[in-house]
Amino acid sequence: MSSRHRLRSLLTLVQINGIIPIRTQPLYILSLVASPLSFLFFIFIISKGALLAFGVTGGMILTMLSVGTGLQSDLTHYRHDLKFQDVVVASPVEAPIYVAGMALSELVYSLPGLAVFVVIYFLDGLATPLSIVVLTGTLLLVWGFACALGFTLATWFEDVRETFLFSPLISLALTVLPPVYYPLSYLPGWAQTAARFSPTTYAAQLVQGTVGLVPLSFNEAVIDWTVLGAFTVALFVIAAFKARWQEP
Repeated sequence: MSSRHRLRSLLTLVQINGIIPIRTQPLYILSLVASPLSFLFFIFIISKGALLAFGVTGGMILTMLSVGTGLQSDLTHYRHDLKFQDVVVASPVEAPIYVAGMALSELVYSLPGLAVFVVIYFLDGLATPLSIVVLTGTLLLVWGFACALGFTLATWFEDVRETFLFSPLISLALTVLPPVYYPLSYLPGWAQTAARFSPTTYAAQLVQGTVGLVPLSFNEAVIDWTVLGAFTVALFVIAAFKARWQEP
């Protein structure tokens, strides 16, 4: 398969699963942004605006994580209900191209919702050249490991309804219980230890520390980048070796 056909396949998947749904049903955007904005609303009300910046940074991380849970549901739907994955397997399109195209489509699908938080991010005075670079890198890594996790799970589910069970659990384990919307120091010692097992803890610390919400030393930043990157690489390795591309 030539590079030209690979690129064409990527763009076709982005259009099918990203652009067309937004164009035909804009309410999808509202659905995607509803959960992070609801967290932001309650944080703003309860803290009287004092923790708004935590809500904004946490909302962006949750939005990117939602890309993975959305990919999980869409791939399961395409695989079982539409038998679309069987068509792709029989075509010249390789598995990495299919997964990358679907992951990019979910990213495009999420951009309008993410834009809402980016606007608040700038209006709240959090944007600096360094914070923008760190935020971009962090969100890309969150997008990467979320998509790898979503793809792996989707290849093992036997029914799209199973995603309705696992998606809330993943969101709970990666964005509600870990300190994404609040500082890690707010948790008791044992809970801080447990939170270290979530990659979103390190993503949140990087973003929060860069904008000055929590203290972050250079050594701590190096550890956060290393652990977040290691989580992402590990999930890609698991996806490469444990995901089922073809039906058994």
